[in-house]
Amino acid sequence: MEQAIQDFILALAAERGASRNTLGAYQTDLRQLEDYLRQEGITAWTQAQPAHLADFIAYLREREYAATSIARKAAAVKSFFRALGISGAIPENPAHELALPRVERDLPQTLTADEVARLFRHIDSTTPSGQRDDAMLRLLYATGLRVSEVVALSVTDLDADLTHIRAAGRNGKARILPVPASVRAALVDYLERGRPQLARQESVRPLFLNHHGARLTRQGFWLIMKGHARAAGIAHITPHTLRHTFALDLVDRGVELRDVQELLGHANLSTTQVYRHLRRAQSDLAGVGAGIATTTAMTTAMTTIADATDASDDAMLVDVAVSVDARGGSSEAGAAAPAEDTSDLVCARVGSGRSPSRG
Repeated sequence: MEQAIQDFILALAAERGASRNTLGAYQTDLRQLEDYLRQEGITAWTQAQPAHLADFIAYLREREYAATSIARKAAAVKSFFRALGISGAIPENPAHELALPRVERDLPQTLTADEVARLFRHIDSTTPSGQRDDAMLRLLYATGLRVSEVVALSVTDLDADLTHIRAAGRNGKARILPVPASVRAALVDYLERGRPQLARQESVRPLFLNHHGARLTRQGFWLIMKGHARAAGIAHITPHTLRHTFALDLVDRGVELRDVQELLGHANLSTTQVYRHLRRAQSDLAGVGAGIATTTAMTTAMTTIADATDASDDAMLVDVAVSVDARGGSSEAGAAAPAEDTSDLVCARVGSGRSPSRG
């Protein structure tokens, strides 16, 4: 049974270019299913029946797994058995009728203009690590890059005059994004003063380095961001808060949703539509009082977002669930009014039109 899981993961990586997070989630979830079936006396995938899979989902609910986790596991199971059926490894697909639990996604969290100002004000840009943090957070905030994209950047992803940056997005899709002037100033400060002191050798290529002189990890980024947010008195923050703030600001500026989608690197427009629904929800909430009216408005907004992001493709649902689980949920978002000027980002397009090269 384990070999079938490994073959499926390898095929998923090769044929669909799934992210490491998605591949890891699939593997963990399918191994959990395997363990459950073995406890039920099932020793081969050909023996699995629809009732066994339905019982597995019921078992997860009894163990009080989060709705997002159950949805992710159900999607992984459906994709796995579909692949087994197509390959002829099983005579019939027992997961064909397995229902995907409905997941209502939380409203994305954003920062207010005051919170953004406080965040950057509490970064000590006189130290090498502070110069790195200032440049890194400003870049994320002004371009909407994913945290995984920011930490994956190399010096060669910047062009010679620091006006554009190349981000390697999901599924191998690259985006060329303009870098606002305010961010360029922070990048210059980091590249000229901070980074040389963090780098242990001149040949190291990662853009953002930790105190060991190696590439900063996502976990390291999150610890850094939490530390600065705590110092600024900001409690409601996640690794993607600055990205959400950037996106909501573009929507407020009247940027076409397709342009926002391309800037963010979303594969599906429905994912980007969340920000339009978020703005409408915040506008609705601003006009209602406390109590039942406010609760009703929030519930309606959450349902609308769930409808907009309802995934027909199992892999998309897994990606959504992995993302939600990673954030650990979020609370009601505040109004967003970024201080950085991001209007010049509207002209960016997905693709390899301009290939930055530096170093």
